[in-house]
Amino acid sequence: MSALDDASTAGAGDEHNGRSAAAAAGGDAQNGQSSSLAAREPDGQSIASSAGGRSLASEKAQRIIDAMRSSVARRGSAGSTFDHVSREAGVSRGLLHYYFGTKEQLLVEAVRRDGELRLERLERQLSTAKTADDFISLMGESLREAVAEDAEFITLVFELFTLSRRNRDIAVEYAGLIRRTREHVARMLAAAQRDGVLRLHEDPEVIAEILFSLADGIALRMLSEPERDFTDTMRAAVTCARALLTD
Repeated sequence: MSALDDASTAGAGDEHNGRSAAAAAGGDAQNGQSSSLAAREPDGQSIASSAGGRSLASEKAQRIIDAMRSSVARRGSAGSTFDHVSREAGVSRGLLHYYFGTKEQLLVEAVRRDGELRLERLERQLSTAKTADDFISLMGESLREAVAEDAEFITLVFELFTLSRRNRDIAVEYAGLIRRTREHVARMLAAAQRDGVLRLHEDPEVIAEILFSLADGIALRMLSEPERDFTDTMRAAVTCARALLTD
């Protein structure tokens, strides 16, 4: 994945610095130790492999993801070099190569992790809904909270979308994230219908797609015009959602 290299030639110099990613991980993360120890962090802790590569469960990996999240919100993806992110995470640049390989993959993982956490929280909230109005109100509140309290995540998603338009690998990753999110929300809608909370007027995945389209568009506009009162806009959005979710 090399979309960020279009904006900066730092891809070869900044990220690799004349070495391969594997050498960087061996040299920076291991501080000169044999490459046979590359499966361990500098402090000697073992790192379990996952199907997609390195496990991201460690505290250092989570610090890196958090630092990338904050850096992209301030500098954009092109400006979020491994040097910036490693300094803010308090780890060596080699460790970023070790876990993620590229800045693009790090951005994907940041969006993936945040998206999963947000979906889990939304599912818990929606499980308390007793009526369609409860369900719709909780969805609207989730959107308002995201814009007011977690604009970094929304920025992160839009940055990843922008990269996906220029990079085929990122496009595949981004499409996968979108698909899994849509399917997850569709299952939540179908469950609410089985429980008698909703009466869906279209296929659950179709409705999920429309709800995300509404939310994404409104979030973009709310962030673009933070001083504007969006009360009427949100009221209209609720009317749209109600037409799809209940009689």
